[in-house]
Amino acid sequence: MIIEISHFLSIMATGLFFLVGYFALFTPATNSAYLSNLISRTYSHGFLFLICSFLIYIWLAITDNFSVEYIANHSNTALPTFYKISSIWSAHEGSMFLWIVFLSLWGFIFNLSVKNEEILKAKSIGIISLVIVGFLVFLLATSNPFSTILPIPPMNGADINPVLQDPALAIHPPTLYLGYVGFVIPFACAISFLLEGKSSIKWEALARKWSVAAWVFLTIGITLGSWWAYYELGWGGYWFWDPVENVALMPWLAATAFVHSLSVSIKSSQLRVWTILLSILVFSLSLFGAFIVRSGIIDSVHSFANDPERGLYLLVFIGLIIFISISLFVLRISSIKSKLTIKKFSKQSFISINNIIFGTLIFSVILGVTYPLIYEYLYDQKISIGAPFYNAIFIPIVLLASFFLFFSVDSKWSRNTSLSFLKTPIYLSLMLSIISTIFVMIFFNTKNIPILLSVFAGLLIIFRYIYEIINHFIYKKFINPFSVIAHVSLGLLIVSISFNSLLSTERAMNIYINQYEEYKDLKILFQDIGVEEKSNYDSIKAKFLVEDLKGNKFNLNPEKRKYFTRGQITTETAIYVTPLRDIYMTIGDQLDDGSWIVNIQINYLIRWIWISAILMGLAGIMLIFSKRYRA
Repeated sequence: MIIEISHFLSIMATGLFFLVGYFALFTPATNSAYLSNLISRTYSHGFLFLICSFLIYIWLAITDNFSVEYIANHSNTALPTFYKISSIWSAHEGSMFLWIVFLSLWGFIFNLSVKNEEILKAKSIGIISLVIVGFLVFLLATSNPFSTILPIPPMNGADINPVLQDPALAIHPPTLYLGYVGFVIPFACAISFLLEGKSSIKWEALARKWSVAAWVFLTIGITLGSWWAYYELGWGGYWFWDPVENVALMPWLAATAFVHSLSVSIKSSQLRVWTILLSILVFSLSLFGAFIVRSGIIDSVHSFANDPERGLYLLVFIGLIIFISISLFVLRISSIKSKLTIKKFSKQSFISINNIIFGTLIFSVILGVTYPLIYEYLYDQKISIGAPFYNAIFIPIVLLASFFLFFSVDSKWSRNTSLSFLKTPIYLSLMLSIISTIFVMIFFNTKNIPILLSVFAGLLIIFRYIYEIINHFIYKKFINPFSVIAHVSLGLLIVSISFNSLLSTERAMNIYINQYEEYKDLKILFQDIGVEEKSNYDSIKAKFLVEDLKGNKFNLNPEKRKYFTRGQITTETAIYVTPLRDIYMTIGDQLDDGSWIVNIQINYLIRWIWISAILMGLAGIMLIFSKRYRA
């Protein structure tokens, strides 16, 4: 009975959101104050129904109500409460439910935060509501999470996928979803602006903090996913160029360009065409990601569903949104196009170049994701596109973007700037970067040109901003602290990735119990291996004593687990963390001669990759709460 209440509340929410869209977009505004108030209140009631439906669903999962088919298929009585809750978004139906709840949550917070008198609010809420309706119809018609097993439900559930029984992955999808769907706010504001057709309306200021907030969630969500894959999947890397990873990267690239372009439009009303186009692109790429993950057209550890009907619905729905948005954009382009000329070497000019660079990266990733699908359809043969393709494109383009960023630091808003190599900050940063890169080449005995250029580019950014920070404290020169943190973090990210590629090593070894092995500066003693019994799995856990040349000793305990319910075997890594490197170990199978296969990796500066990404997110959070930049 309780699940029927939850189901009914979701249906009621769908009806209310549909009414909001109808009132906002198709009702003549004879009494605009009354209509705005009606739209706001109706949306709030629709959100209340939907959130109550979801909270009931969470309660059913916590209380092991296996009469609900989805809960029976993805939960278990032996799970801790935390994982019973996270099991809701461990598969397609539940994760789609969460996606829609977050979509409506963004709209609800926007509804509460923006006054009804705001000219774009009513239409923006209406657009958000119609998007929610489209996804709710998809959920209820093709992916119903409220299906029941009657009259006799199972005594216990099938359990959550073991690799998902991890705190980071329980947090990663909600954070990523908040980033994906958060861009519905700037999208709705941009479409409302196009519907109004008045170039004097400052929609960019209304959308600014929402755009940055969504970008922060997307950045942190991608970082959490990378970190989880590193320590949970046992391969020891931070990015695999998996298609599902790539469809998360594409909206992040578009969102980064959009946030920069948005700042130009707010300050000078220039690049408005770019800004509106990017707002549509970011949200469209987020929807494209939902299609890729849930249509079953790709095979990935991250994908959810394998149902062509679901994929067809999403394709039509997303296509309709994109078609209407682009048509409206083309219709209004002449009225929104700025007549002001962009000054040579001004900030606007550098951000225009930035948009082109990010657009090229986005197109490259789309090509990498879709080309194997098109090729398979045409020739009935599977091909894959991996790291060599993306590295060949990303490395030179990112280096180019880094050089433009380096020279843009001294540029001014709406003013010509002379690009002189004789300026102290430029030649000093160049000299320090060249000397440092030569030192790296000699000290590490490498002639790897892409890595050396990457180190050089990253150091250029870091040294350039260090100079600006010193100037700020000594001569009180103004700096934008959010820009400084974000861009220094980018430089740190490039340097960290470069050194990780240059220095990290890996070796697979066969080793017996009580035997020593040496690898690099490490002495490894295989002390013992034993079996441990847990509530929902058995574990084979190895004990290794590792000592480096400095005499530091530490233990590593990699393990393999076999989960009772699914019979699935997982590999659990053991990692010893230092500021400069990770000692990363996994254990494989036992061979016929009694030895064990053990894989050991030394991963340099890998933690700094995630630290730099988190610092970028921190810059965004500071920007949101800064009084100076508050809309």
